[in-house]
Amino acid sequence: MVDVEFRDGVARVFLVRPEKANALSSELLGKLRAAIESLKGDPAIRVAVLAGRGKAFCGGADVEEMARLDASTAAAFVERIHLVCRAIRALDVPVVAQLHAAVIGAGLEIAAACDLRVAAEGTKFSMPEVRLGIPSVVEAALLPRLVGGGRAAWLVLTGEAIDARRALEWGLVEEIGGADAVERLVAALLAGEPGALAAQKRLLRAWEEAPLAQSVTQSLRAFAQAFEHGNTISSRRKGNRH
Repeated sequence: MVDVEFRDGVARVFLVRPEKANALSSELLGKLRAAIESLKGDPAIRVAVLAGRGKAFCGGADVEEMARLDASTAAAFVERIHLVCRAIRALDVPVVAQLHAAVIGAGLEIAAACDLRVAAEGTKFSMPEVRLGIPSVVEAALLPRLVGGGRAAWLVLTGEAIDARRALEWGLVEEIGGADAVERLVAALLAGEPGALAAQKRLLRAWEEAPLAQSVTQSLRAFAQAFEHGNTISSRRKGNRH
């Protein structure tokens, strides 16, 4: 249900449930979380890419499993979605979502938890939960940070889909393109110094949640810490001259 491939410092994690449009069952969520957590702390991994095999990135939560939920099991199911998103955000390396065809509901929440998103032309994005009689929850809370309050409200209140062009215009994705666009982005990320990228990712998370003054203070501390083992800027410049 989940494949992981390693090549040249990049871990590629694939959802593999093509017969169900990679719909997220409890089993798939558990395997996806385990796959992501297995990457943490591996110095050989510089970038992670999350993608889906088959005709779609992710068709959302498994509706058949959701139909069997009740008040005693619903919270545990949605918590599994949150734990996947938390694992993505906790990785020290940048995570790129490679999106295509359909990015729906919980699939969109997982994409939102990634650091950067590239969508193929024609990809559709939607949060249709209200049409099923439930609210959008957990990492749907990231949407206002990505697209603004009004556009997030439009997504979760109407349940209507937007295409890749509008997603780019709204800031939901950073680029439209296929595998070539993803590889260009990965190459740009690999050009960064690993420790600096890890620090920057931690700061991005802090900036999302902390007041401005606290974010600035934490940024100053992180900048100073980057020089604890010598001037990395000087050493990298010298290396580039050889």
